Amino acid sequence: METIRNEIIKHLPKAQEARRLFHGRGHCFPGYTDLLIDIFPPVVLITLYQPKPQEWLRHLVQLLRDTLPQPPDAILLQERQRTAPTSQLLYGTLPEQPVALEAGLQYRLRLENAQNIGFFLDMAVGREQVRQRAKGKRVLNLFAYTCSFSVAALAGGATQVVNLDMNKGALQLGRENHRINQLDLRKVSFLDVELFRSFSKLRRLAPFDLVICDPPASQGKSFTAERHWPKLINRLPELLHPEGEVLACLNTPHLPPDFLEGHFHKLWPQIRQIGRYAPGVDFPEADLEKGVSLHHYCLGQAPIPPTCC
Repeated sequence: METIRNEIIKHLPKAQEARRLFHGRGHCFPGYTDLLIDIFPPVVLITLYQPKPQEWLRHLVQLLRDTLPQPPDAILLQERQRTAPTSQLLYGTLPEQPVALEAGLQYRLRLENAQNIGFFLDMAVGREQVRQRAKGKRVLNLFAYTCSFSVAALAGGATQVVNLDMNKGALQLGRENHRINQLDLRKVSFLDVELFRSFSKLRRLAPFDLVICDPPASQGKSFTAERHWPKLINRLPELLHPEGEVLACLNTPHLPPDFLEGHFHKLWPQIRQIGRYAPGVDFPEADLEKGVSLHHYCLGQAPIPPTCC
């Protein structure tokens, strides 16, 4: 467990902010490719993709309690290897309304949900880009899920945000994320519709200054990367302002970043890439081509972003 301890010490939380403590899925730590550890103070979330003995889990719980400068109130285990993922409380008591704190903003968590808790730490770089560039802009947030990009956009001064997602429950949590951050709900709307059946509605709301595309790796028949990214790129010009920007996220490990870049270059040659971002030091990857990547495009003469990784 010394490998885990040493890595946790490198990624200790600051000012109670959420952070990934251990990222085994990047294949940088042999023997631990099935392990993720996240902290949402005061809760630690362990995610396993392969079963571990109870004795091993007890040692991990003790390591976390001994290593973290402020012992957690609760340590929760999610087991993803099962057909139906399960959650198990290993230590302590969960808070009634847990949140992730990031850059001064709060995001509600659904820790009882053994699949997705409502917040993705690896998109912090994207939320920061949106917050830096949203002032005075109309923003379209596609595949919005729980609307963390929308929260960041409004915090950065966006004049309007339209969130679209098929998951009505996720959008309801998105509304709550806006409320707890005391953001003006008159500036935001929530569309629980399927994207490719809703372009006529989106065209009536267009043009947008910034379009965010963060689709899941797969969403049944509604979205698969190989089939639907080209279709989406072909339709985006209908929605974007002539000087607008696009942030596109690729989180499909079997597809390299140039999959997305190649399709943008071929299908939308007028738009230029001004940045490509990785999740950062908390998400080490043995093969950078397999990690999450965020691609930043613009029409016109939008300035190059202030940070790039």
